[in-house]
Amino acid sequence: MRPHVDSTLRQLVAAVGEPLVDVVESPAGLDVPVTGLAIVDPDDEPDQYSGQLVLVIGARGHDAVAIVRTLARGRAAAVAVKAGGAVDELRAAAAGAGVALLVVRPDVRWERLESLARDVLDSGGDTGEGGPGELFSLAQTVALLTHGIVSIEDTASRVLAYSRSDSDAAQVDELRRLSILGWQGPPGYLRMLREWGVFDRLRTGEEVVHVDEHVDLGIRRRLAVGIHAGQRQLGTIWVQEGATPFAERAADVLVGAARVAAGHLIRRRSRQAPDARWSRDLVAGLLDGRTNPGLVAGMFGLDEHGSALVVAFAVRDRGSLPAGDRATHELSLAELTDVVSVHAATYRRAALTASHDARVYAVLPDVPRDRAEPALLAMCAEVAAMTLRRTGVRVQAGIGSTVAGLADVAASRGEADRVLDAMASGAEDSTVAAFADLRAEVLLNQTLGLLQASPDLRDPAVALLVGYDRDHGTDLVGSVVAWLDAMGDVRVAAQRLTVHPNTLRYRVRRAVAVSGLRLDDPRARLMHHLQLLAVRSDKRGPPSSSG
Repeated sequence: MRPHVDSTLRQLVAAVGEPLVDVVESPAGLDVPVTGLAIVDPDDEPDQYSGQLVLVIGARGHDAVAIVRTLARGRAAAVAVKAGGAVDELRAAAAGAGVALLVVRPDVRWERLESLARDVLDSGGDTGEGGPGELFSLAQTVALLTHGIVSIEDTASRVLAYSRSDSDAAQVDELRRLSILGWQGPPGYLRMLREWGVFDRLRTGEEVVHVDEHVDLGIRRRLAVGIHAGQRQLGTIWVQEGATPFAERAADVLVGAARVAAGHLIRRRSRQAPDARWSRDLVAGLLDGRTNPGLVAGMFGLDEHGSALVVAFAVRDRGSLPAGDRATHELSLAELTDVVSVHAATYRRAALTASHDARVYAVLPDVPRDRAEPALLAMCAEVAAMTLRRTGVRVQAGIGSTVAGLADVAASRGEADRVLDAMASGAEDSTVAAFADLRAEVLLNQTLGLLQASPDLRDPAVALLVGYDRDHGTDLVGSVVAWLDAMGDVRVAAQRLTVHPNTLRYRVRRAVAVSGLRLDDPRARLMHHLQLLAVRSDKRGPPSSSG
């Protein structure tokens, strides 16, 4: 049995808040841990509820005020009640007693709230960087990618998770509202879905079913896809159209999301299957060579000796945004992991994802052994484009080489990391790049890193030139590097520096005079070039100046 991991009130509210409950008072903030859930009836004897969310049934409004105070003395983390017109009185009681108060909306069934809250608490907030339960996080990601309003249901049409729809509250139709509240949808509409064969189509495969809007029933347009494990249906993802039309690739997103959801639902059904944290640990171990590839292959149904490659994703430009914008727009690692997992599963059903050291990795099995195919490049570009549109931050993707089996995944991951490093250094300004495209830049970066890390390999002439620039506020280093990059073509180098060729000739002669550079010796010239590049890629290099 998996160890219990506490959730926080923030995670719980983020998942099941709207349209079930409203937070009206939280004296200690929303980051207080919630250790479990309890149900209290007015006739129950007072007890200790340390750290728990307590649902007060059988009493509402004024009659619940005293119970709120009693539960606070029992050290409850939060109390959920139906206000019955006494919101202010209940808020004052909760504030005075120092307990968080959640007001449950009048038409919410207690059993619905209990079921969803227990799901989130049982997950322990286990979605990477402390997000809410797995399925709620997935629903939110699908809503982001499709521009719709999402619910995930089991085969009995019970809602397991849903996306928040605060911004689209006016667009939520009666079917979604009643489904989440635990009431059955309009019988006539459900009968039509059966008559149209919608449920049959959802049971038989990965087809994305389009359901038209029905104004007379108050039902908006929908997309739906079945969640399957082999031939067995586990549930359905429904996406209702909101204030804006569906995204162009919404159907593709749903296929990938259904594959991700299948793993979540299988874990929910089987105590023997790995939980999400263990799954991510297995993938992370595969990426750095710690985990036996046979174990990973057996656990996820992969061919241990089949081809695979790794794509690494990293968020760029964090520091370029004002503080307020970063707080509003920055894409968290957990959110990026969710987006990558959905798109990667769309590209390859058995794709694995994990995050490590501020990067997100996708292990893609059964890929071509030559250059990165267009579909892979398009998948990576779509992840980057979506995050830029929604958050204002830039994501770059580095693609490693295809390897012959899972045992070599760590090597592909290393190449993907080095591609991202080369892109970060300015060698490549594109969104997506493959190792085969940047092999020279990657090898150069590694060489420069070795030089920077080895003081005994420093060139005395380069050290003298760097010291001269530092003492005199010049940039002779930049001029020499431009001349060397242009292979001695003064006109090309001068044009790049936007100076007159004679000015550049003077600077190069001056650099030789003050440092002793041997630019007429091919081997010395090569070593000078590498050492100077290492200096310029090091943050401790000379300041830029007119020289």
